[in-house]
Amino acid sequence: MADDGERTGGRRVRRAGVGFDGGRPHDGRLHGERGSVTAEFAAVLPAVLLCLALCVGAIQAAAQQARLLDHAAAAARLLGRGDAAPRPPEGAARQVGSAGGLLCVTVTAPSAAGGLGALGLTVSARSCALDDAAPDEEVEE
Repeated sequence: MADDGERTGGRRVRRAGVGFDGGRPHDGRLHGERGSVTAEFAAVLPAVLLCLALCVGAIQAAAQQARLLDHAAAAARLLGRGDAAPRPPEGAARQVGSAGGLLCVTVTAPSAAGGLGALGLTVSARSCALDDAAPDEEVEE
């Protein structure tokens, strides 16, 4: 009977779990797979970072929308009472309109989330309040 690594009739005999590298056991992986975990990690890392960046950008956009909503609500209340409203946040535009006894304020700004405003993404908020400053309309009975 021939041992692993010995020549027998011009052929090498190999038993499961034992390689030709001096009879030491091996785990069955090919030598070409060495470093595959590093390659897989390098391929997955950009996708994970992109996901993380999108999540952070969404949180920033939601926070910006909340700030715009707070400003729109305060401006609608103040303008509805006839008072002067504060200036909109920097870079934001404010539109005021009225309909059916309500005074509505819309505030729009380019998104500050990760420079998405440069791509045309905007965030807006609208709030309405009773228009107390408007002259009362007479109601016929």
